[in-house]
Amino acid sequence: MLPALFVSHGSPTLPFDDCPARDFLRGLGGAFEKPSAILAVSAHWDTETPALNAVARNETIHDFYGFPKPLYELRYEAPGTPALAERTALLLSGAGFDAGLDRRRGLDHGAWVPLMLAYPAADIPVVQLSVQSRLGAGHHIALGRALAPLREDVLILGSGGFVHNLRAIDWNGGPEPDWSRAFASWMHGALMERREDDLVNYRTRAPEAARAHPTEEHLVPLFVAYSAGGGTVTRLHSSATFGSLRMDSYRFD
Repeated sequence: MLPALFVSHGSPTLPFDDCPARDFLRGLGGAFEKPSAILAVSAHWDTETPALNAVARNETIHDFYGFPKPLYELRYEAPGTPALAERTALLLSGAGFDAGLDRRRGLDHGAWVPLMLAYPAADIPVVQLSVQSRLGAGHHIALGRALAPLREDVLILGSGGFVHNLRAIDWNGGPEPDWSRAFASWMHGALMERREDDLVNYRTRAPEAARAHPTEEHLVPLFVAYSAGGGTVTRLHSSATFGSLRMDSYRFD
């Protein structure tokens, strides 16, 4: 069985940033068996009900603005696999989710930024699954549990941010604030101890939860990976960029 992973993708400029998280992601692809396909669950595709892109080849979506021109010239045109999208939709439907297919959408930067670093050849088929951030942690834990059978040959990759508050970012790279550290420490403990009730209710139980995540879309991919994986939890990486932008990544076997 392949693991389920959660990675923090940080700023869209990560491929150009000289930071520990970029170096970690560059080595990630060689850390385990090469998958036959990847199911990417990105914070940047947020829909009312689960959706999967079912395309022959993924276009690169530059879903950001105000960044240097070289960033918009990057392309990650990995093949798609409509068969995997349809297989995943059936799994989700069987678990009671109203899952649909999108025949046009490519990969947003939540998917292609970490994949470009981990698998630069862009030769592994990728399907993207949307999140439903308004439905919270419990919904995404149930979603991930339905995806677990895919791990026989598919890498499930949740991509978001361990701490993600854009208004609190220090673009000059100052020290990590105490509130960011407190939230990350609590969340790490809850994951390692598999305190699922705490994870479902993190908004009221974790210190500084609303400050660490004013909106939930960047954390819910973590819950998908957590429940799609097995009982063993491993923290693969921990760092912060731009002050409070935590870049922690986890493996679930």
